[in-house]
Amino acid sequence: MNDSDIERMGKAVLDAAFHVHSVLGHGLLESVYEAAMLVELKKRGFHVERQVPIAVGYEGETLEVGFRADLILEKKVLIELKSVETITPLFKKITTNYLKLIPLKLGYLVNFNEVHLKDGITRIVNGLERKTFFSPSQPSRPSRAT
Repeated sequence: MNDSDIERMGKAVLDAAFHVHSVLGHGLLESVYEAAMLVELKKRGFHVERQVPIAVGYEGETLEVGFRADLILEKKVLIELKSVETITPLFKKITTNYLKLIPLKLGYLVNFNEVHLKDGITRIVNGLERKTFFSPSQPSRPSRAT
């Protein structure tokens, strides 16, 4: 499967989310949107898994800690759903971590509790998060004339 196939699936996720939002509106429980997205994506011919366990590796051990991906499309695209007042940086970080742990390249964080769904969609690509680099060495200083 190549990147264009993954992008095609990403577009299908967005189309399905907009359809679900137009039918149900905003302000319902996350579980309602999850069930509706499952139905909508299956109607579009995709294999979708719901509430997929995510294990965490630590020092050679697998930790079963209760993380679950809301939906995974074709074992390639993560879909994390919310119905909250505001998407916080923590929700974005959790979704990014899920992408790394599974591992997958593309994920969507969708907040259905928006009047305009476009305001509630965050696309996350594994490996493209902003990085800050810190150099421990002292910055160079102009030499003093003696």
